[in-house]
Amino acid sequence: MNHRDLSLHTPHGALYGHLRLPTNARGLIALLRCHQHAVDSLRMENLATHGLAVLSMDLLTSQELQFSDATQNVPRLTQRILDILALIAHDDDMNRLRLILWAHGEASPAAIRAATQRDTQVNALICQGGLIDKAGLQGLKFLAAPLLMLLDDDPMTQAAFERAASHLPDCLAREIGDEESIAPFIIRHLPETPTD
Repeated sequence: MNHRDLSLHTPHGALYGHLRLPTNARGLIALLRCHQHAVDSLRMENLATHGLAVLSMDLLTSQELQFSDATQNVPRLTQRILDILALIAHDDDMNRLRLILWAHGEASPAAIRAATQRDTQVNALICQGGLIDKAGLQGLKFLAAPLLMLLDDDPMTQAAFERAASHLPDCLAREIGDEESIAPFIIRHLPETPTD
């Protein structure tokens, strides 16, 4: 198992992340959230033990996190995800692997926009909560990557999903916390054998 710390420089400061890369990884999961959470470390470890490379990266700098509305800036978050996708595309350890984006909360609409713009790079998308209708009509309508939407009990999240659903080409909705829906989704969209 290889471990690497990564950073991206922005006009507002640096974004930090970590890559766990098992030998003969089956694919790459990019965990996207505005700021890291304790559960991410556990999730990274669990995914890595199943032969998946995992990249966890901040989308906002420590300076930006001081502003309460920073997590609502979908264009900025989209650009950050596009920057991360460019980092992946130029990294010899990651660019050979099939990619699934796993976005959380406020990062979900930005992940949809980024996946739409990088449809040949992103193989599938998991959105865990978030107001995905904020991705906009173009982002939703032209999303090519298969989507797994994990809904929580927040009525705003559910209403946003209902507004967006008619514009999505394919959508698989599950309750949040239904871990049984996540593993089969990942398996379906990653190769059965490791990438050489």
